[in-house]
Amino acid sequence: MIRVEVRHFTKDDFQMLGELYTAVTSSGQTVFWWVGDEENWPNVFIAVEGERIIGKGQVNIISEIPAGSPQEHQHQIYINLKTLREREDDYTLYDLLYERSLNRAYELKSTLPQSYQTMIGIGNQSTEVINTQYFVSKGFKYSKSLYTMHRQLAGEIDQSALPAPYRYIQWDMPSEENIHEYLAADMEIWPEAPIGLGRFMENRKNRAWTTFIVKENDTLIGSVMAWMDAEGDGVIEDVFVREPWRKQGIAKHLLSQALIYLKKIGSECAELQVETANSSALSLYHAVGFKEVSEEVRYVREL
Repeated sequence: MIRVEVRHFTKDDFQMLGELYTAVTSSGQTVFWWVGDEENWPNVFIAVEGERIIGKGQVNIISEIPAGSPQEHQHQIYINLKTLREREDDYTLYDLLYERSLNRAYELKSTLPQSYQTMIGIGNQSTEVINTQYFVSKGFKYSKSLYTMHRQLAGEIDQSALPAPYRYIQWDMPSEENIHEYLAADMEIWPEAPIGLGRFMENRKNRAWTTFIVKENDTLIGSVMAWMDAEGDGVIEDVFVREPWRKQGIAKHLLSQALIYLKKIGSECAELQVETANSSALSLYHAVGFKEVSEEVRYVREL
């Protein structure tokens, strides 16, 4: 019997990782995290059997609550654990990867402000029942679900007008002051799960990353990020308009700018995620041509 070795991912493992990715994703929708840059590899564990990777566990801080926030807010660390299809019910293999990933999660937790509770979570496609059930057996509880929505970029894209006196700006290389301004606005919109500096900087590493913002005089009132993924598809994230400026067409204008940009750089389609319970956002995305293509379910427990 061939022994299973669980260890950190290294640069020599890319070919095997590509084979795992193809095997895991080819037969259906799967939430599979890529390993990222070398600095992220301490968060990545692989299960190797013979000459192939049969499973992978990966951990990341999703949101960090800054000091001074309400005490009930919680840090979020997520795990992504995937195996070959023929091993997806091998919970012994899951245990090997989960133990290493969980230990790493505790290490990451120790780097966060200790005055706030930390939650650990997973996100799976609704069809990944066996994988999700494993985490339920570990005490994870349903949290929320999100639709992934797609829009084809062929044909003309309606360039929604921006009402006066607002102006939009494209930030390809935001300054430190710009980033601070952005993070403050984002924190106002999503105080329980802010994007934070770490994830903001990670997003900036994506191909053709940019962000469009709208200002009234010197006040940032809305924003949207856009970039191109490894397959060449456009990605839209972190769409927001601050409360006093909503229902004026600002979000629609930002989305139109992002879609025009993604088409210009060669993307054939764009995708975004939205909570299934967010009816106002769903209406907006439907209005600009997005359609639901899949549903991700998220489960969490206290770490």
